[in-house]
Amino acid sequence: VSYTIMPNMAYFEFLPHEVPTGKSELVELADVEVGKEYELVITTYAGLNRYRVGDILQVTGFYNSAPQFKFVRRKNVLLSIESDKTDEAELQRAIENASVLLEEQGTRVIEYTSYAETKTIPGHYVIYWELLVKDQTNPPNDEVMARCC
Repeated sequence: VSYTIMPNMAYFEFLPHEVPTGKSELVELADVEVGKEYELVITTYAGLNRYRVGDILQVTGFYNSAPQFKFVRRKNVLLSIESDKTDEAELQRAIENASVLLEEQGTRVIEYTSYAETKTIPGHYVIYWELLVKDQTNPPNDEVMARCC
């Protein structure tokens, strides 16, 4: 899903996300590039000045010269168990890969959430899925569920 930002609601700038250490320049809405990821920076009429929202967006294309964005992840969000660090983008990719397997069985991932379970050794991640099964009489088989879970 891609979204078009309405420039009349606030002044939007974008901080390139994958810039090597050093000072990076803000990019205006009209100057973003397809395929690149940016952190959203907003200045509102109500007084927020260059507020870094923490959302990482990717430019997916243009519609009538207006850039369209896809939400990628929150900045600096990690699941962490001891020395293991899993960022939100890795978790999202895993969910997307599993979704492909489930869709072949007529099932869609509607929503998910996760947490780091540290009460057992070794710790592990627990992921809860909300699934929409098209045909309740024919849910995904155990083999598919084992492959994606």
